[in-house]
Amino acid sequence: MNRTAPTPTIHLTEIFYTLQGEGTWAGTPAVFIRLAGCNLACDFCDTDYALRSSASVDEMVARVDELGGACPMVVLTGGEPLAQSATPALVDALRAAGRRVHIESNGTIFVELPHDVWLCVSPKERVDPRMARRADEVKLIVDRRVPEEHLALFPEHSTIFLQPEGNKPNNVALAVEYARAHPARFRLSLQTHKFIGIP
Repeated sequence: MNRTAPTPTIHLTEIFYTLQGEGTWAGTPAVFIRLAGCNLACDFCDTDYALRSSASVDEMVARVDELGGACPMVVLTGGEPLAQSATPALVDALRAAGRRVHIESNGTIFVELPHDVWLCVSPKERVDPRMARRADEVKLIVDRRVPEEHLALFPEHSTIFLQPEGNKPNNVALAVEYARAHPARFRLSLQTHKFIGIP
């Protein structure tokens, strides 16, 4: 008797349908899948990535269908979504279901990603150079300083967003000043979803 092998398990914090609030795709409707866990412990992190539930890859695809309907964009975030071994299987299943997959990563874990997956790297303590080269966009968190130490890893054509931590006025002013001083490469990215009160 043939039995279909179960699909891998995803460990989840939450899943919700909203608008992307940051970066290149700000304002675009998207289903967000926040995966549990992270391999870093940043002092300024404002994200709850505790484990709240687990589901199979097939169940996750069904949940995206239920929440997002025809919305093409799905964002895998965390924590660190690439820290879970089942994430590539989820990416493949979502792509097979016709979704456009975006990943928000700290860039520390190298994973070979399909060419049509949008990768946003937000460097913190360290970055794998292969993930830096693969990044479609870069997001630097400005928290009393602009973290310049990782910039050399990213190609010169990369668009780099300066995102003030917590939208705090001092961080905003610093990011604005830095972007104006380096207009060819840097752009300001505010967390617009926090301004309008959506997840």
